[in-house]
Amino acid sequence: MEQLKALDWEINTFVDYMFGPRDSRVRGWFLLDSYLPTFFLTVVYLLSIWLGTKFMKNRPAFSLRGHLIVYNLGVTVLSLYMLIELILSSWEGGYNLQCQNLVSAGEADIRVAKVLWWYYFSKVLEFMDTIFFVLRKKNSQITFLHVYHHATMFNIWWCVLNWIPCGQSFFGPTLNSFIHVLMYSYYGFSVIPSMRKYLWWKKYLTQAQLIQFLLTIIHTLSAAVKPCGFPFGCLMFQSSYMATLVILFINFYIKTYQKRPSRTDMKKVPPVTEIRNGFHKDYFAAANGVLNNKKAQ
Repeated sequence: MEQLKALDWEINTFVDYMFGPRDSRVRGWFLLDSYLPTFFLTVVYLLSIWLGTKFMKNRPAFSLRGHLIVYNLGVTVLSLYMLIELILSSWEGGYNLQCQNLVSAGEADIRVAKVLWWYYFSKVLEFMDTIFFVLRKKNSQITFLHVYHHATMFNIWWCVLNWIPCGQSFFGPTLNSFIHVLMYSYYGFSVIPSMRKYLWWKKYLTQAQLIQFLLTIIHTLSAAVKPCGFPFGCLMFQSSYMATLVILFINFYIKTYQKRPSRTDMKKVPPVTEIRNGFHKDYFAAANGVLNNKKAQ
């Protein structure tokens, strides 16, 4: 136990040395005073993916339909609460959309910080997205983008809450909460067979996520162009991080929604030159090409 306390002290001393004094308004808030809980929860998350996929390899997938409906409904309601509360609290504080510092709004800044704590905490809850993929053996959905996004957001927002828990930090979570209302509603409906025919808008949901990242970058850089006292280094880091998400999401979008060969293409088979099992050899070549492309995608 003493060794753990010593490690905790050393890590937090190093973090404080790197980033400077923390915001005193969030001292004592759950999970914020020490980095170790956030770090350990992230390690457990990554180990759960690695060990979970091995454990499920030769076992049948779980359905978890009821669990998924409750989980997605819960995250949707939480996201809706954060969206409404961020809009109301930033409005109360007279937040400047172009650039907002950390101290000028008084009690409204505390109100914003309290909502952003829930936003930070929601990132550990969202680890369950991946755990459900593992238990349902949806391994194709456990991509680098998915794991990178989930693991980094939780750790980044621990830093945000400790050093920049209000002001300019409000904008990204406001947009993200709106997107999550749509996204987790979609996920909840997708596990109900009778609702799947109404879920034609997945493509546009990905487009909305990309727009969200681009708007966040623009909003962040606007505070760098016309400063208001918000830490410049934080603005640069957030812009750079969002740029990585834009690149990864564009790559995902191209791979997921690029045009795939149609059934008509499969019917365009050259004249019969050799028959095998009732089909000519060129049919097998064409069919295999289509199948291979689908596997690659």
